[in-house]
Amino acid sequence: MHFQPIDVTKHRKFIIPFRRDSFIVSFGSDKDFGNEEEYIDWVDAKSRQFPEGFVLAMENEIPIGQLELTIIEHNDSKIGYVNLYYLIPEKRGIGLGKALHQYALQFFGNNGVQEYHLRVSPSNQNACKFYHKNGMQQIGFEQDGKVIRMRGTLFEKRR
Repeated sequence: MHFQPIDVTKHRKFIIPFRRDSFIVSFGSDKDFGNEEEYIDWVDAKSRQFPEGFVLAMENEIPIGQLELTIIEHNDSKIGYVNLYYLIPEKRGIGLGKALHQYALQFFGNNGVQEYHLRVSPSNQNACKFYHKNGMQQIGFEQDGKVIRMRGTLFEKRR
């Protein structure tokens, strides 16, 4: 598996269904997905701002996953933010999520942040277990309990 920057024109046929499926997995429906063109415009803008953060996971030149990683301000600090970890259904549960997570940690480290957050649906038990297993901690509920905000940290290697 390798990672390739998203080109919204070239990859539109993948990124929309991937994001839509992430809503179904997380919330049981894609009804809150929103407008496809607004999503494409957002990905286009953010991928220009964070070209190494908006990538497709590729296997044999076929997209099998997607990452959307940004750097944001939160409580007067600069932190990393995971907008999307995604793998196609047939690639879930076989260890590839760890490679996505390692890529994200490297991206955050390269951007000088030591803390990162994401939101996850409480009903997405597989994702919650994965995040806990990778050292993330729940820090609260948001959107009227619809999502859990989780926090992770990067630790610099000691010499």
